[in-house]
Amino acid sequence: MAGETIAYVRVSTVEQNEERQVEMLKKYGITKWYIDKASGKNVVRTELQKLREFVREGDVVYVVDWSRLSRSVEDLLRLIQEFNGKSVKLISLKENFDTSTSMGKLMITVIGAIYEFQRAYILEAQAEGIEIAKQEGKYKGRKPIEVDNLSLICENWIKGEITGTQAAELMNVCRTTAYKKLKQYKEEKDNEKDEKTKSQHCLQGCDKVINQ
Repeated sequence: MAGETIAYVRVSTVEQNEERQVEMLKKYGITKWYIDKASGKNVVRTELQKLREFVREGDVVYVVDWSRLSRSVEDLLRLIQEFNGKSVKLISLKENFDTSTSMGKLMITVIGAIYEFQRAYILEAQAEGIEIAKQEGKYKGRKPIEVDNLSLICENWIKGEITGTQAAELMNVCRTTAYKKLKQYKEEKDNEKDEKTKSQHCLQGCDKVINQ
């Protein structure tokens, strides 16, 4: 099934020029372009989100290199899995990577294995550190997970612009943790609204008493 030939381009700032990437991709017969001007650390990349919502079976997505598309190996693997689930091919020029080829599929397996190894190593090191801290009486429990742009992600979720799963991906946390943070944020916002409403009613009541 033939689909669109799509290019995703990202530069880190508005001042940077995307023309180099555009020129490199033009020769592949691109029919649809998505261009973000945002840092790779920016969780809300509008054009990438539009691309993810648009792609469908048979489409091919081109990028100049992986760093334009993803913020981390984990982020890259998530996107590859998402595209594969929709039967969308991903091609990266710099890495000579094509998810539809045998070599591309092998590279995905290798990348996934490296990521799992790194994750297991980190978790093991954390567990050892916690055990040592407990023995020394210094362990104070887990620190709260800090999320960049948390309020922006939560507001987008409340407005229905992103799903809970997408919010979890943007937060770079599991869905359970993401939903806890989303629920907590919404409850805090609802409480603020309730307090504001009560204050307004109180002021209105005071005004009536004063004016009587």
